[in-house]
Amino acid sequence: MTRYDNDEERTFVALPPAQGRGFAQTWWGRAWLKALEDAAMDTAQVKAGRRLARAGAVGAVSVRPGRITAVVQDRDRTAHRADVLLERLSDTQWDRFVDMAIERSAHVAALLDRDMPPHLVEDAAAAGIDLLPGMGDLEPECDCGAWDHCGHTAALCYQVARLLDQDPFVLLLMRGRSAGVVLDALQTHGSAPGKEAASRAEGVDAAEAYATGQVLPPLPVPPGLPEGPGVPPSLESEVAPPPGVDPARLALLASLAATEAHRLLADALGRRDVGPEPTVAQDAVRLAAGDPGPDALGRLGEGSGRTREELAVAVRAWRIGGAAALSVLEEEWPVEGDTLARARAALDSAWEEDERPRLRARANRWTVVGAPHQLRLGRDGRWWPYREEHGRWVPVGGATRDPATALASAALGAGDEP
Repeated sequence: MTRYDNDEERTFVALPPAQGRGFAQTWWGRAWLKALEDAAMDTAQVKAGRRLARAGAVGAVSVRPGRITAVVQDRDRTAHRADVLLERLSDTQWDRFVDMAIERSAHVAALLDRDMPPHLVEDAAAAGIDLLPGMGDLEPECDCGAWDHCGHTAALCYQVARLLDQDPFVLLLMRGRSAGVVLDALQTHGSAPGKEAASRAEGVDAAEAYATGQVLPPLPVPPGLPEGPGVPPSLESEVAPPPGVDPARLALLASLAATEAHRLLADALGRRDVGPEPTVAQDAVRLAAGDPGPDALGRLGEGSGRTREELAVAVRAWRIGGAAALSVLEEEWPVEGDTLARARAALDSAWEEDERPRLRARANRWTVVGAPHQLRLGRDGRWWPYREEHGRWVPVGGATRDPATALASAALGAGDEP
């Protein structure tokens, strides 16, 4: 999840849209958000930031002593650089923190387990060291010109709460020390070398090194998913092809292979659900997704009973989520009984009372009143975001179990063309 640039900075890749309502599960993550929510003078900006973070509008987050930074996109996709500053601890305070931690073995064990129990924070506070921020400690800076927390800096804080849940050392880095420096200090101050250690041969026994809990280097970042399949090499040549070889069909085969490879990579990375094997009508869309050329596209559209525009939207759905997304695009079905009860419960719990949009329901489709946004419920209980473009409803993102996340994706999908 992270890339280590050096001992003074960590860069976290952009997180996917937040599922559910809570951004922080740990007590220290919630304390971080409380510092934001208590200090912000405009609660509407905090709510706007929460919606942006939920929709995945926060880019890669850079964390270094005294500052966190990210690029945040507005709903119209305007990018803003957002920074939040937090006061660094002095060298004297860090020395007191290390002395305090090694006095209780439980503190060291907790830090090695990437945990931050309340008693550790309380003991640090008693020693004059405030690890968690309080009211007014999170100082915002944003190129949008806001003098207080805006939606962009609030979104950054909400995203950082998710990072803190996973690793409280992110907070220690903001306060001025990297994980490696803190752990080295704890181990160095916690054990004085004796004659026995001096007489050892060079090197460290593997079992002993594992027992110390040293921080291991991170795994490499998984490969990214390209925006689309690669373009096969051109088969045009002045030399006549061998008998029985049709260059146009061979080019189509290469294009389809590239499309299928892209689909399988997406499945391997967990970026989309490829769904069941396609039907004959769906397979025409799969073939069209390989960009086979105008003539082949015309035949595929005619053979599957779709106009050129309908085929383009179907290809868009296929590239987002395969056969499952295509079924949601083209199938309208009544939601009844337990399925309807679960859908209503999900919609009721997805938003705070004052944030809930007005929705008009028809079959498995919920349309936002007064906005070009729509939610479609799949038969598996997942929600798909749609947006009205040029008088036609088109998919703008993958499925999610949380309707609020799906609707936020629909709002951010402005500008995508079928």
